[in-house]
Amino acid sequence: MDQEQLKQQLIAWRHHLHANPESAFEEVKTAQFIAEKLESMGVEVHRDIGKTGLVGVLKCGEGKGVIAIRADIDAIQLTEQGEMSYRSDTPERMHGCGHDGHTCIALGAAQLLLQRQNFNGTVCFVFQPAEEPGYGAKAMMADGVIERFGIEEMYGLHNMPGMKAGTIATRVGGIMASEDNFIIRITGQEAHAARPHMAKDPLVIAAEIILALQTIVSRNVDPNVPAVISCTELHTDGIRNAIPTHVIIKGDTRSDAPAVQALLEERMRTLSEAICAMHGAQCEFTYTHEFAPTVNWPQCVEVAVNAAINVVGAERVDGNIAPMMISEDFGAFLQQVPGCFVFLGNGDASDPQGNTPLHNARYDFNDEILLTGAEYFAEVVRTRLPL
Repeated sequence: MDQEQLKQQLIAWRHHLHANPESAFEEVKTAQFIAEKLESMGVEVHRDIGKTGLVGVLKCGEGKGVIAIRADIDAIQLTEQGEMSYRSDTPERMHGCGHDGHTCIALGAAQLLLQRQNFNGTVCFVFQPAEEPGYGAKAMMADGVIERFGIEEMYGLHNMPGMKAGTIATRVGGIMASEDNFIIRITGQEAHAARPHMAKDPLVIAAEIILALQTIVSRNVDPNVPAVISCTELHTDGIRNAIPTHVIIKGDTRSDAPAVQALLEERMRTLSEAICAMHGAQCEFTYTHEFAPTVNWPQCVEVAVNAAINVVGAERVDGNIAPMMISEDFGAFLQQVPGCFVFLGNGDASDPQGNTPLHNARYDFNDEILLTGAEYFAEVVRTRLPL
């Protein structure tokens, strides 16, 4: 199969996956599709790892090294508004983050490695479910994916709108942030809107808390250290002419260091409880750790950068990109094994389609980067497991 034939095959596969999205731990048909393609190539397939996850194992030579290529397979819960012929017709399900593309990139890498047989060792293709809610990596590790296959290193990628198509970027250390979620439940005293003096108004209290939270990063965190607190939801049990009893504030925080995570949690809890107490209201504060920060290992970044240069050229590789405050479930794997995560440019402002943001109802993965991603993964394997 030549390069153009492989490219067209990957595009056809991606369009099929795009038209048939499944979200976290629903990916039964997606996993079956992946397994069929791997088995048709002659790759050994292991199913039902981390519920709907699977692993393809490809060996070449007598080498003892084992590295993993990871691709996420789930869609997001969003109704697609794109106009392409292969758009999703399933309400509240679309590949709005490009995991259909990531999946096909990994399948393409498997095809290239099978054709070339230019490595010595074992590569595991880890197709991970439930990346979007941050549950899939932990589910696969709970099923022993690292130990069962003897994985020694892991490599992953994500397409990135805003980066020129086909460029590759990474960095040593933290490249993406942790994500922690919080819920602040305020219980006050309801009253008629015309008699506010009889209330302990939880909406006013919530407003004070929301504003106070904004001072934590600006007045408690070193300006040189990344941190974000975002209140994203506000719910009440009130009606138009009645002050509510209950108000719930929801949101998330982003950081890339455990000490900052601890600081944000402690300060948010203290401020929320103190403001409620000042008004005679009750406060229930919940803070959960959803995504670990994605922290690249230096020795693996060197492998990734060299492989990227070999594929796209030094002028199209950035080995020290600024960290981003987005989160990725791949970070959980990197707490267990060395590895590196890179961004693959999906298109910049000169490419309106490729520049559409992730998680946008009109987003689509750029088919022109499928083969680039597959070549990058294949080159990582070749350089890391040399003949």
